[in-house]
Amino acid sequence: MPVIRGNPDGRRRRLAIVASRFNEPITDRLVTGARSCLAAHGVEADAVDVISVPGAWELPWAARIAATSGRYQAIIAVGCVIRGETAHFEYVAGPAADGLARVALDCDVPVTFGVLTTETPEQAWARAGGPLGNKGWDAAEAALELIDLRDRLAERNENP
Repeated sequence: MPVIRGNPDGRRRRLAIVASRFNEPITDRLVTGARSCLAAHGVEADAVDVISVPGAWELPWAARIAATSGRYQAIIAVGCVIRGETAHFEYVAGPAADGLARVALDCDVPVTFGVLTTETPEQAWARAGGPLGNKGWDAAEAALELIDLRDRLAERNENP
């Protein structure tokens, strides 16, 4: 039984990075990680648009606009929600994740989740280019794999 897996080949790909400005020093590093990954995999710099929104709450809306534009083969969502002393975390993190998943399924465009949901700023920094890697890079690489996987599955369906 064959295993069908996408390759992170960025040649001839066009993607959007939808980025939250809340916790901007951290999200800037996630955007940098995503852009670096895309460049490393052959995506041309002018084939990547960064769409900036105020916070993680707004990510699904912007991702939907990008996904329905027909311009992008995948959307990479990045942001950072850090648990604090109020219930803000619960009202933002879960709905943002649910909304991004719904955009991917409703629009049939890969949407990857590079939104950090951490307990502390230190945990966020560790995942934004620190010792635990860069989740922006990871989300970008996943987007490239999903684009290629979609192409491979479509080809198999056309040529069974």
